[in-house]
Amino acid sequence: MAPATPVNAATASGERVLVALSGGVDSSVAALLLQRRGCIVEGMYMRNWEENEPGLRCRAAEDAQDAYSVAAGLGIPMRTVNLSGEYRRRVFEPFLEEYRAGRTPNPDVFCNQEIKFHCLLEAAAALGVRRVATGHYARHRRTADSGRELLTGLDEDKDQSYFLQRVRGARLEQMLFPLGELRKTEVRRLAREAGLLTCDKKDSTGICFIGERPFRAFLEGYLPPRPGPIRALEDGCVLGEHDGVWFHTIGQRRGLRLGGRRGHDAAPWYVAARDIRKNTLYVVQERHHPALYQCRLRASQPHWIERTPRVGGLYKARIRHRQPLQECRLAACDDDALEVEFSAPQWAVAPGQALALYSGEVCLGGAVIETHPEAPSLPAPHH
Repeated sequence: MAPATPVNAATASGERVLVALSGGVDSSVAALLLQRRGCIVEGMYMRNWEENEPGLRCRAAEDAQDAYSVAAGLGIPMRTVNLSGEYRRRVFEPFLEEYRAGRTPNPDVFCNQEIKFHCLLEAAAALGVRRVATGHYARHRRTADSGRELLTGLDEDKDQSYFLQRVRGARLEQMLFPLGELRKTEVRRLAREAGLLTCDKKDSTGICFIGERPFRAFLEGYLPPRPGPIRALEDGCVLGEHDGVWFHTIGQRRGLRLGGRRGHDAAPWYVAARDIRKNTLYVVQERHHPALYQCRLRASQPHWIERTPRVGGLYKARIRHRQPLQECRLAACDDDALEVEFSAPQWAVAPGQALALYSGEVCLGGAVIETHPEAPSLPAPHH
């Protein structure tokens, strides 16, 4: 068997490390690699959501059982920490507020900032443990001035630096990412060779608290229907009715219930703009409609992990997970907001989503997408 890639040069044999065991293969292998390095490994399962809703089947119970089984198989102590109250206050309630404002938030980015890299570190400190490890596909390194830079994972398809863009460099000093230099295929191979029961477990997708039901059905439990018109962006004519602007996002095609309309061809419709104040959804035909593309965007709440990028500098960015890095220029930046100009038009820029900025393999940080200066102008209502 080929030797595993080193976990982290700063990890010492005999060092006590708390591993966030989620019940998936990634965190299982993270614990395995640390144990093989000679670390004193302890496991912790984070309960972030209380399953108290009828009809909601979250994978939490199954995941917790798998996490405990993996810990038992590796012979490491295991415990659970209930962070559901903190999760609701720090992540879920702001998530709902963003939807009410007509934006499309990314709760995973703020879960890492507020829960994994804040509450979990505090829980570890209460146990006298300084180092915490997760199954993220990312890396970090010390800078020349003793700071910390966040790096992309070597597996480009699994790189999760996008979700870690709001972590502080000081927090990275306490974190270990044992999978950062591995590919997913290697992780599954290591799990199989070690006989871990999670070796073939399907990766979790989406947000845990939604459970096994459609995202729209989940939102309806917190955001009541508010019917309003669906209008064509070009002429403002009414094409149909929506149940609530907050149930839709820019670039969405499914769920509009718009078939053929007189005066329009049979091409599919896409959400191009939302007007919360007027409770109106604006749509265009064809995925490549110019209104769905922007070369410039504005974002708020900028957060830089270690150093502030230079205005006018050339960087790369992504506006969604797994999107190939896009060339851009930082056109403006202060403590409250930034503007980015892309070399190529970006499709379906959604306010509320996260923008991550990169310099080579270094994730500098990011911001929350607000609007874009060239947003399509909304037509006057046409009856």
